[in-house]
Amino acid sequence: MNAETQGSRSVLELVDVIDLKWLFANEGVFLHVERLQHDADYARELLSRAAASGNAELRAAAARLNGQIAAGQTAA
Repeated sequence: MNAETQGSRSVLELVDVIDLKWLFANEGVFLHVERLQHDADYARELLSRAAASGNAELRAAAARLNGQIAAGQTAA
């Protein structure tokens, strides 16, 4: 039996995803949370867009998520 919880399967911390979502919303960009968590191309596109933003908080949020992705890939 697999005792893994849904949260342990995700590389991304939900609080950081939601932070990114609201920071993007402040710039008029809609972020689909579930798609971000499951569609690598969508995630790369949004994180790249955030990294290029003039908003330092948005760039920092993207950097946190990129760090989580990198850590998850090396741990796998």
